[in-house]
Amino acid sequence: MPSLKIAVVLCAAGALSGCAFQKYRPAPLSPVETAASLQARTLADPGLRSFMVEKALPPPATWPLPTWGLRELTLAAFYFNPGLQVARVRVSEAEAAIVTAGARPNPGVSADMGGETAPESPWIAGFGFSLPLETAGKRRHRVTQAERLADVARWDLAGAAWNVRAQVRSALLEYVAAGRSLTLLQAEERSRAERTQLLEQRLAVGMISRPEADLARLQHTQALLALGAAEGRAAQSLAALAAAIGVPAAALQGIHIAWPAFDQPPTTASLAPAAIQEDAVLNRLDVRRALAEYSASEAALQLEIARQYPNFNLGPDYAFEEGTHLFSVALGMALPILNRNQGPIAEAKARREQMAAEFLAVQAAGIAKSEQALAAYSAALQQLEQARRLLGQSQGQQQAAQNALQAGAGDRLALNGAQLQSAITSLAEFNALLKAQQALGELENAVQRPLLPDDVQSLSPQSPLLTTAARK
Repeated sequence: MPSLKIAVVLCAAGALSGCAFQKYRPAPLSPVETAASLQARTLADPGLRSFMVEKALPPPATWPLPTWGLRELTLAAFYFNPGLQVARVRVSEAEAAIVTAGARPNPGVSADMGGETAPESPWIAGFGFSLPLETAGKRRHRVTQAERLADVARWDLAGAAWNVRAQVRSALLEYVAAGRSLTLLQAEERSRAERTQLLEQRLAVGMISRPEADLARLQHTQALLALGAAEGRAAQSLAALAAAIGVPAAALQGIHIAWPAFDQPPTTASLAPAAIQEDAVLNRLDVRRALAEYSASEAALQLEIARQYPNFNLGPDYAFEEGTHLFSVALGMALPILNRNQGPIAEAKARREQMAAEFLAVQAAGIAKSEQALAAYSAALQQLEQARRLLGQSQGQQQAAQNALQAGAGDRLALNGAQLQSAITSLAEFNALLKAQQALGELENAVQRPLLPDDVQSLSPQSPLLTTAARK
């Protein structure tokens, strides 16, 4: 029978197409194994070396690197940081959604078989075919919307990478500051210990009163407490830097970390304020993301408008009855009488208006942040200049006291006072430098790009640092 032959052909086609079906493959997670993998991470990882060479750096002469700076530690964070890998996977998910959006609806088939009591032809068989036909470019609009949402995910990845870089810089700044502060506090503590000893000697022979010696002893105790707190901050800052990179703290033990440009923050003129303001308006990562999200809302509105128009179902049918072959063609559609998709269209329009308002808000916030950060950085540089001028005066007074002591025109207590003043001024100069570096970091966050030429390149979805997942 022809209908039986058709059914056999359909079954065979279904069996053949089943060969292309994907199969589920389990991928269980073992908390023990993942924890062990995290604890085993080091900066000597050969995969990290390959990543750094492939993405940004020339092949290093020695491995691991003898010195790790901000650029190298940032690249290590791009390789190890698990949060960045999450953002990469979300980009893959959004790109897979493009395939889903572009999928065409599958045709449908139906078959039936029966019989009747007529002796001359007892069999009745039928076969139907249904072909869905989308109208008004719905598939094209779906794909466009999915592509714009994938752009949003890519800008999210760039934003996540910038956050990682900002965390590494902040943690490195705290680590360098903790070490420098510890050195300066040690110098102050030594001067205060010597001053306490000298005043105790004078008190013993009746040259000074006890309150003066007690005050020196109290100030020495305060210096010891500040020194102990600085030692604790140094250990904490190392752990924070390791966490920002995505490695255990033990991975940074014995690693030489340096920041050559730490003492010389750039001038505001060298940073091109006009370019900073332009970046805040046009090139901030969240501004570009908001623009991509607005484009996705426009595509969503186009899709909802296209859904006003009904799709069709084309259904050619075949039937065999009483020895007769019957053919028919059916065309089905939903009548847009009671519902013309008004609600979803209104929601999509409101969503587009919301995205436009949010884009304006993000852009305005970027302008405000950049202006405030630039003003704060300029003020911090002025304070640093003043602190360095005072430090120069203190060091000159210390040298004069040293010369007077050598010439027999001064005493040890006067030199100690000059040394203590120099130590205190050095600490004040360092605090001003630290504030300037912190303000520079805030300025970079305001434009969401590095401002120094020897740093990592500006981040975007097309950056080679982000296009490939670094660590599985």
